[in-house]
Amino acid sequence: MAAPQDRWSALLDILTRDGRIEVEAAAEVLQVSSATIRRDLDELARQQMVTRTHGGAVINAIAYDLPLRYKAARNAPEKERIANAAAGLVKPGAVVGLNGGTTTTAVARALAIRPDLSREGAGPPALTVVTNALNIANELVVRRHVKLVLTGGVARPASYELTGPLATGMLAQITLDHAFIGVDAIDVQHGATAQDEGEAGINWALARRAERVIVVADSSKLGRRAFARICPVEDVHVLVTDKAAGPELTEPFAAAGVEIVRA
Repeated sequence: MAAPQDRWSALLDILTRDGRIEVEAAAEVLQVSSATIRRDLDELARQQMVTRTHGGAVINAIAYDLPLRYKAARNAPEKERIANAAAGLVKPGAVVGLNGGTTTTAVARALAIRPDLSREGAGPPALTVVTNALNIANELVVRRHVKLVLTGGVARPASYELTGPLATGMLAQITLDHAFIGVDAIDVQHGATAQDEGEAGINWALARRAERVIVVADSSKLGRRAFARICPVEDVHVLVTDKAAGPELTEPFAAAGVEIVRA
């Protein structure tokens, strides 16, 4: 039987897609008992992620912006490959920006363990990371070869991101070689987008300070749009995605001048 958090993530995926779920159907899909699904839905309701109904549950508005811990298991192998490919675009000594999200967190980890970026000692840092993500800062602060710069701002529990004027004000004072931007969706017409307007604002502030904007997004986010725009597609230099992104998804971006990297 899958671990409870794996089942919760799967249930939330179904709910995000369909808006509602029935106990018997979920039990069949996840190959567990109906009693197990009822307990899982009761727990998700306790966490205010869903509202229980007779025979199932419906999604709460808050669950459209799922806490990071529930997103981490989604497309995990693809995100790891994307992260490794994205990290390979960075040269030693670079200054990079990272917004919050599971894919950018994977990029941070890939950068932290790159052998050529692991040198310590006198001289300039092997890597400077600017981030508004508390979880990324928590992981990188112990890496002595990384100069870590954390923005100010107000923390959002759903994503661990710092947002607001304190964050954007700080970013106005710096420059970046690369900004790695995780998104909720991206398409040619609407550009890179996020569900939360506050996150979109700080992500745009991060992107506009960078010489090169690199969007990291698995294929499930391509050709879609979310509520708030981060930046137009014309401001994206590179899109790093997975091999499941076929030509029908990537060619519109390439036609708009975006370099495509498949991992």
